[in-house]
Order: sequence, then structure tokens, then C-alpha cells
Amino acid sequence: MPELPEVETTLRGIEPFILNKKISSVVIRQSSLRWTVPTKLIQKKLLGRTFSNITRRGKYLLLESCNEHLIIHLGMSGSLRIAKKEDLKKHDHIDVCFVDGTILRYCDPRRFGCFLWTKDVETHFLLKDLGPEPLGNYFSGDYLFHNSRKRKVPIKNFIMNSKVVVGVGNIYATEALFAAAIRPSSKAGKVPRKKYDLLAKEIVTILRRSIKDGGTTLRDFVSGNNTPGYFKQSLKVYGREGKECYECQTIIKGQRIGQRASAYCPLCQSSF
Repeated sequence: MPELPEVETTLRGIEPFILNKKISSVVIRQSSLRWTVPTKLIQKKLLGRTFSNITRRGKYLLLESCNEHLIIHLGMSGSLRIAKKEDLKKHDHIDVCFVDGTILRYCDPRRFGCFLWTKDVETHFLLKDLGPEPLGNYFSGDYLFHNSRKRKVPIKNFIMNSKVVVGVGNIYATEALFAAAIRPSSKAGKVPRKKYDLLAKEIVTILRRSIKDGGTTLRDFVSGNNTPGYFKQSLKVYGREGKECYECQTIIKGQRIGQRASAYCPLCQSSF
């Protein structure tokens, strides 16, 4: 699944090609995504308009037009790319076409993403309950510590909860917990403040590094301008079950936490 760095990389990739360009048409070949695409509404709202701004909220892309927003989520396997008419592929479901010939193309093989329209991002049901951005001013170890008290869920589930903090998906949660020497199964409410200070720092560091590297290419992820991400080369534990830890040579173990595969080093992450 594309996570925060992949979504941020997509934003940076598509922005120079579509910002302030007049939209000539919106072609929706498949409207059956996670939520039905409001085809007629989106076509009516965007025809002849421009996108004046593009922002990200968690894993959602918000494309602003006349103070309203197109909300895009890439789901499990989705991608946005700058395309040409002649390179249409099987799962290319939506095109936003511009008068200069540029096409913003949405591809989603598993159709778990979304293309929705809202007049108010603050009250939209997908956005109104989201926690702070991990790269924003309100995120810190102190914030995590206070919100974790009396929580019995595994700490990995805690930091992946979008109501606690947005955008920390499976890959980056696994890597940040390793960097902070915290076992993923530790109960969130039992982890001390100092560990949360370190964890928050590592989350920020790892996300920023991944964005710099263009995200993590797992399977077929590419950025908005069709370039792959290279952060996969920096992964210390994610996807390395059965291999030696880079730090201590102990064999990396795998376990399932909250129905998701996780990995950890039994020695480096021996306690909190």
C-alpha cells in the first residue's frame, strides 16, 4: 500500500505538470472504487477549471479548485501519473485532461482507492477525525506518550492508528520501532516517555529520508512522474524475516500484529 512518503512523492511528481492548467475533460472509465465516484459531479465541477493548489492530509491528496477539493486516495495498489493518450493500460480508470495535452491518470488494479469531491475538507467524513501530521508541529514524543496512557493495544497498532497520527503505515512503523529499539508487540500504555521521545524522532527521520529517496518501491509503485522509489534499499527489518540483523547478526523474526505482518530483531528490540 502506498504510504505517506509515496503519497508525498506522488504530490511532488504531479504538481509541476497540472497546477494552474485549464481542465478540458474528465474521463471516468470505472466508477466502482471503494466509494462510487460521483462522475457527473466531478465532471461538472472540473470542466473549464484549474487546480490552484495541491496538498496532502495523511495519505489523502487534496486538489483544490475554486475553494472546493477533489479528494484522492491511492488505496492498496493505486497510482497517479502524468500520461499520454496512447499509453492506456488495463486498470487506468480515470483521466483528468488539460488543454495543453497533459493527462493526470489514475490507475488502481484492486479498486480500493477513492475519487471524491467535497466543499469542506474540515468536515468531510474521511478527514475530520484524522490525527496530526507526523511532519507537523503538533507531533512529538510528549504527544504520543500522553495519548498512549492506559492503551493496551500493541504500540505498532497505536502509531498506525490514523486518529493518533496520520500516515505511519506498516513499513515505516516497523522501521521506526526498530530504530527506537521497541518491540512492536509492546503495550502502548507501558512504553515510557523517553522511548516515545526517541520513537517520534525516528518516525520523522525515517519518513523524511524516504521522501528524499522517492518512497519505497514494493511491487510496482512509481511516483507521479513515473520514477521508482529507492528507500527499499534502506530497510533494516521490514521484509527481512529469517535474515541476519544488520546491527547484531541475530536472525530477524516475523509475527502478525493486528492482522499485519511485522518484523523485529529479538536482541535489538528485546524490551521497550
